[in-house]
Amino acid sequence: MPNKKIAVAMSGGVDSSVAAALLIEQGFEVIGLTMKISGSEIAEGGKCCGSKAIDDARSVAAKLDIPFYVINCEKQFDSKVINYFCDEYSRGKTPNPCVVCNKELKFGKLLDKAKALGADFLATGHYARVDYDDKKSRYILKKAKDISKDQSYFLFALTQEQLKSAVFPLTGITKSEVRRLAKKLGLKVHDKKESQEICFVDGKYQDFMKKRGSVSGFRPGNIIDSEGNIVGEHKGLVYYTIGQRKGIGAHGALRYVVSIDAEENAVVIGSDSELMHRVITVDNLNWIGREKLMEPLRAKVRIRYKHTEQPALIEASRDGKVTVTFDFPQRAPAPGQAAVFYDGDAVLGGGWIEKFKSSE
Repeated sequence: MPNKKIAVAMSGGVDSSVAAALLIEQGFEVIGLTMKISGSEIAEGGKCCGSKAIDDARSVAAKLDIPFYVINCEKQFDSKVINYFCDEYSRGKTPNPCVVCNKELKFGKLLDKAKALGADFLATGHYARVDYDDKKSRYILKKAKDISKDQSYFLFALTQEQLKSAVFPLTGITKSEVRRLAKKLGLKVHDKKESQEICFVDGKYQDFMKKRGSVSGFRPGNIIDSEGNIVGEHKGLVYYTIGQRKGIGAHGALRYVVSIDAEENAVVIGSDSELMHRVITVDNLNWIGREKLMEPLRAKVRIRYKHTEQPALIEASRDGKVTVTFDFPQRAPAPGQAAVFYDGDAVLGGGWIEKFKSSE
C-alpha cells in the first residue's frame, strides 16, 4: 500500500473501533468516517448509524486522535437500501439489506468520500480478508480466521474495483481478542453489545413499513395448501416468510409457510418435508474468482448467513442465471436471500435466490 492514508468506516461498535486502532499501530494515517442514515423514521437507539452510534464513533475517534467526519447518506440509504427492503417484503421475498448496504453505501458512498479526502482505501470492521491472485489477476474475497464471526457472506456483491480498495484489519484475530484490545486501549465501546437486528428498524419491520407509508404487501389474501385448497386467510404477504410456523392458524397438523405467490397474493402452507429442495435458481450474479461461469462448477453453497455451506453443482443458463443443484435437499431456501459460492475459504461469487424447484 504506497498511500499511507486510509479511511475507516466507523459504526460506533467495537469492531470498527479496533480496526482503526490497529491501522494506526501499523503506521497508517487514519481518517474516521461514519454514515448518517437516520431520518425521523429510522431507529435512533444504539444501532448502527443512529445518533448514539455516531456519538460513540466520534468518542473513539477523539480517543485515537484521528480526524472524524459524519457523512450524510440519508438520501442514498433511503433509495438504495430501504426501498429495496420494503419492495422485497411486499413481493413475498426475504431481503438482505446488509449485502446491499455494503455494496452501495459503505463501498460506494463512503469509499467515494474516502478517495475525495485523499485515501485510496476504505477499512471496515468486517471479519473477512482480501488477497490478490497473480495468476488470475483478480482480487479474491476470503473468510476470516474467526469462522464463527466470518462475514464474507455479506460481502459477496463487492466488485473487483471495490475489493481493490477494501481493507479488513480484523481478518487474523478473533472477536474475544478484539474486545480485549479495545479494553486495553481504553475504548469505551469495548463491551458494547452487538446489534443483531436490522439497523434501521426498531421493533417489527411491518410496523416500520406502515409508518413509512408502504401499502403493497398488506392486502389480505388466501392461505392455501399445496393442493390449492383454501384453508384460511392471511393478513398481508409482509407478515410471512418461507419456513414460518407461527401465525398461520391451526390446521390439524404441523404446517409451515412453504411458498409465497405474490401474483395471486397467496400464502402456501405445507409439511416440513415440503420445505426441502435440492434445486434453486440464482440471478443477479457477481463473480469474484472469475469473469463468468463457462462450465459446470462444483462448490459449497450457503443460502443464508447461518446456513452451513453444502456441496452443490452450479450450472450457467443462457439467461445469465445459474441453477444450483445440491447433493442433498436443503431446508427453506427463500427467494430474495443471497446464495454465496465457496471453494474452501475463498468466495467464488454469489447472487440472489430467484426461486426453488419442487421438493424431493
